[in-house]
Parts: sequence; C-alpha cells; structure tokens
Amino acid sequence: MSKSVLFELGVEELPARFIDDALKQLQEKTADWLSENRIPYGEVKGYATPRRLAVKITAVEEKQPDIEEEAKGPAKKIALDDNGDWTKAAIGFSKGQGKDVEDIYFKEIKGTEYVHVNKFIQGAPTMKLLEGFGDILLGLTFPKNMRWGNRELRYARPIRWLVALYGEEVIPFSIENVSTGKTTFGHRFLGGTATVNDPDQYEDVLKEQSIIASVEDRKKTIYDQLKQLEAANNWKLIIDEDLLNEVTHLVEYPTAFSGSFSEEFLEVPEEALITSMKEHQRYFPVRSDDGVLLPYFVGVRNGDDQHLDTVARGNEKVLKARLKDAQFFYEEDQKGSIDKKMEKLSRMVYQEELGTLADKVKRIVAITGKLSEWLELDEPEKQKSLRAAEICKFDLVTQMVDEFTELQGVMGEKYARIFGEDEEVAKAINEHYMPRQANGQVPTTPIGSIVSIADKLDTIVGSISIGIIPTGSQDPYGLRRQALGILQTLNKQQWPIPVEKLIDLVHQFYFELQLPTRSEKEVDSDLHEFFRVRAAYLLKERNIDPDVVEAVLSQGIGIYPRTILKAELLVEKRQDPSFKPVHEALGRALKLAEKANDDKVSPGLFENDQEKKLYEVHQSIREEYLSYLMDGHPSEALDLLAELSEPIHSFFDATMVMAEDEKVRNNRLGLLKQIAQDVYVFADLNAIEWKQQF
Repeated sequence: MSKSVLFELGVEELPARFIDDALKQLQEKTADWLSENRIPYGEVKGYATPRRLAVKITAVEEKQPDIEEEAKGPAKKIALDDNGDWTKAAIGFSKGQGKDVEDIYFKEIKGTEYVHVNKFIQGAPTMKLLEGFGDILLGLTFPKNMRWGNRELRYARPIRWLVALYGEEVIPFSIENVSTGKTTFGHRFLGGTATVNDPDQYEDVLKEQSIIASVEDRKKTIYDQLKQLEAANNWKLIIDEDLLNEVTHLVEYPTAFSGSFSEEFLEVPEEALITSMKEHQRYFPVRSDDGVLLPYFVGVRNGDDQHLDTVARGNEKVLKARLKDAQFFYEEDQKGSIDKKMEKLSRMVYQEELGTLADKVKRIVAITGKLSEWLELDEPEKQKSLRAAEICKFDLVTQMVDEFTELQGVMGEKYARIFGEDEEVAKAINEHYMPRQANGQVPTTPIGSIVSIADKLDTIVGSISIGIIPTGSQDPYGLRRQALGILQTLNKQQWPIPVEKLIDLVHQFYFELQLPTRSEKEVDSDLHEFFRVRAAYLLKERNIDPDVVEAVLSQGIGIYPRTILKAELLVEKRQDPSFKPVHEALGRALKLAEKANDDKVSPGLFENDQEKKLYEVHQSIREEYLSYLMDGHPSEALDLLAELSEPIHSFFDATMVMAEDEKVRNNRLGLLKQIAQDVYVFADLNAIEWKQQF
C-alpha cells in the first residue's frame, strides 16, 4: 500500500534571495535520491516560506521492488584452470554475488564465453531507507553558510524543528540534536504549534496556523490583492516580477495595504523615488493611467488585515524619512559644477594596480577618440563623444548615487541636463553602463555605444592584464557580462570593426602606459580567448550549431555582425544537398594546403590545363569575393567560392599535387594555400560536420 511522505525543515528566517534555489535543489535532490534508492513514487511537490523548506512525495511504496538480474563475471578461460577446476577468480566472483560455484553458467558474448550467475535482490523496506533523507537536507547549498552558536554545523540559518512522516509514522533521524517529529510551527504572531498527522493534510494544517505553504499560491494571493487595490483606486501598479518574487519569500501570510507620501517629493526624479520604494522598502510604486508617478505606494505585510491603517501610517513614516534623504541629496548634488565633481575622481581608487577613477576616465577618453576616428565621425559628433567620455563617471561622486548605487548613469544623465550638457552627451552617460544585466538593453545611440565599448574594454583589458580572470562561477567584476555587452553593441550598431582590433588597441594603451601587467604575450592570448568564448556563447544562443560556431571563429571573431551572418548562412547551407560538392571541393583544398610552406605561385610552372584554370578562376573571383565579405554580403561571397568547386575537382582528378619535382609540387601547394587563405576568411569549412546532415 502506498503512502505519502513529508519532510519539513524549520529554520530561522531565510534571506529571500536564498529560497528559490534552495527549493529547486530540494525538489531535484529528492527526486534523484528516490530514483537512486529505487523507491517508487508518484510526484514530488515542494513548499517554502521564510521559515521552512518542505517536500511532499506522493504514492510512495512500502518497499523497493525485488530485482532479479544476471551478473557477468570473468571469461571461461580465466574461471577454469587446466584441469577444469574452478579458479580463485570464479570462486571469488560467485561469493561476491552471494552465490556458490554450482550456480555458475556460461554465456557467449561476441565469441567469448563468460561466467554468469542469476541473483535475486530483495527490496528493502522504504521506511528504513527514508531514515537516510537527512543527508539530502544537509546537502542543500546556500550562497552563504555560517556556524550558529556553539553548533558545529555550518548552515544558512539555525535549524529549529524537523517534521518527517511516512503516512502517520515518524521517520526517525536527527540533525544537530534536532529530532524529527510531527510538530510544526505556524505564523510567529497569528499561529502556534501544530501537529501534522498525515502528509496530505500538511497545507491545511499550516493554513489553520496562518501559513500559505505553497510559493505559487502565496504569490498568486499577493498578485490578486495588488490587482484589487489597483482596480479599487484606478491605479496602475508597477508590479516588477523580481520584487513580487522577493516579497513572496518575505511573508508567510500576505496582506496588501496602501499608503501615501507628500506630493512635494514628486519633484525628485522618479527613478530615485521608485528605487527608495522598491529597493529599500519593498513597496510597489503607483502610476496613473497615463503613466505619471503618483504619491502612493502599496506594501505587503506578513499578517492579517487587522489594524491596516496603523500599519500604513508606520510605513508612511519610514518612507517619508527615505524620501527626505533623497530630496536632500538631489538638491545638494545640483550645487557646484560637473568639473568640480570630476576633480574628486582623482581621490577615488578604481583598482590598486590600475590607478584612480580619474586615470580610468583618461583611458576611456583615449579609447573613445580612437573609435571615433575609426568610425569616421564628423567633428561635432567626435567632440560630443569625447565630452561624454570625459564626464561619464562624474555622478559617482554625487550623494544620490552614493546612497542609491543602482542609479549610476541614470542620475548622471539627469544631472548633465541640469548642468546644461548637450542632450546626446547626457544620454550617453546613462547608456554607457548598458547592458546592466545579462540580456539587458544595449545602448541605442552611437555616442553612448562608443563610450560603453571604451569603458568595458578598459575594464576587461585592465583586469585580465593584472591576472583577474573569471573562473567557474567567480566573476566579481562582471567581465563576462561586459564582454557580451561589447559584442551585442557592435552588432546593434553594425559597426565594421574587428573585435581583435579593439582588443589590441586597448592592450597597446596599457603597454604604453607601463601599467602593471603580466607577460604581453600571455595577456594577449588570454584576451583573445576570453572574447572568443563569449562570441561562441552568443552564437549558440542564436541556435548556431557548435561545429558551425567553431568554423566561423577558427581565425578569430573578426567583424562580429558579419560573423553572425556567415554562421547563419552556413547553418542554412548545411541543409542544402546541392552545397555538398562545394564543401567537399573546398575541404579537399584546405586539407592539402596544410602541407604548403608558402603561397607563392608561378603560372609558368603549370603543367596542365586544370591547374591553370583553377588559378585563373580563383584570380577572377578573389577581389570581388573579399569585397562582398567586407561589405557584409556573405551569401554572394559564398556563391563566388562555389565557382571554385568544379575547377578544384577537375584539378585533383588530373593533377598529382605531390609531384616529384620540388618546384612543381610547391607551386601546386602554393595555389591551394592561396585558395585556403581566402576560404578561411569565411570559415574553416572542414570544422563543419556536413556529411552527417545528408
């Protein structure tokens, strides 16, 4: 007879950011553990509140299924000696399987006879196996563990109680002197202790104790309450999914309430007000139907609807103090000038080995100037770019950004307007921080894009130059995200600048400035590989097959927007049977060209019409082919390469490339090398597994 199983881990309040991952781990580890222990079950359902992690398993059978299996042992020639008696190997094998040598039989596998026995494994009682589940709870990982009081266990929070039931029976085990039982704890203020007699009654028992155990149900309850307040007041709440998720993990019994603040605070930029509400107080800001921020907020208390007016007044008082600070910071930041604020950057250390923020800004300005030249900006646009680069970090010294670090760039844009900077310059200050998170918005303006790339390049090259290279999940400076941002911005703007050229430019700056750096060659290799891996990641995100990714990146990233086009074209072509002969021809040329020492070709050494024709066709298409690639027309370029297919096949049919005459041999290899060099500009076609597609 099957029964349900319940495990509940009661703890002090967990940080909200810990809960999603911990619950996911608990569910996945539970399912894996059940499978590994051959315990039949129905489904695994997880529960989580700030004070508990729980999992209910339905339809758990009372014992493991019995197993009859065939065990394979040593070969017959090893199992029997010359006299036909059992060897130690055979005897040891049979004992190891719980059998006697009389149980052995032989079975032929691929022409060789092996020792076999049939063995029966009786299923163990599920109750006994469940006693080992404590290891799953101990195996949960958290962003930060600590040792609590005089306990030895390092865990996210102290463990206060354990519930473990198989049907109505308690599953006995303990963790840190906390033993399992049937007693759980309800809401700190609205509930008390309660007994769970049946796992299937778990949610109902907790509901009586003012606990909504299901994350999904609790989140829906909050959302529904927010929408009710929205409809009742004709508001438009800013329901941020991350904030909704966080609030869900801060409460066990949610009740939404609304409050207000003085309209005088609406003079402060709304980003600062929203940040104060969302990041500091976990409130949902309110807009009107036409999108104007209103002097109201909605919060969620961990409790019932009693005395909500008092709760609202208390929250209004706390928020007023926050907004007073924001108002003061905003007014103070407008005093002085941008240039005065910039002077403070020389007293702010960016990185011990890389100097101050003022030093970093100087490098950003230098990189911006070079990019502006490469992109052939007109003089007014170039000056705007340089000005944006020069003041891009000034808001870091403002009180508003010091208090609300999330607003760096945002406040820079607003203050730049107040101080009379050009509109494009102001916008670039904000955009140069983009994208702010993975898959976030990239800069949209050319000036913002230039300064963004310059800033990120300086950060990446500087960090890697002094040995700060992301490893595993460790990337404290966000270098991976910044490299992705550079590539995404290049693609957004469709700029024809090779990525390697950008890397080498900034690396050369560091070399010339004689900043602390590792071996120039080592740093150069690390930088190029770092960006290549990021480019490969982005291409795979576009559903580009891994072998095609390797093919187009074999000679470097190059002009990234055009690399994307080449990759997408090759994915399409590999599905086209008519392209197979082209691939085979070009692939043969690439393979044999590896034997060439150089690409020198003397037409006077040609001995047959086929090699002469191949040379002439290649020469006739070469300039136009490279022009198509440079202009971002890979399809037309590949069509021209396809014209080499028939001449290459004819060449190999009629020509002995590895001729005895050294000059003739080298001439033919040189011809193939010339062709290979041009093909590699497109991709390493031999890296693509074409044949498996047809």
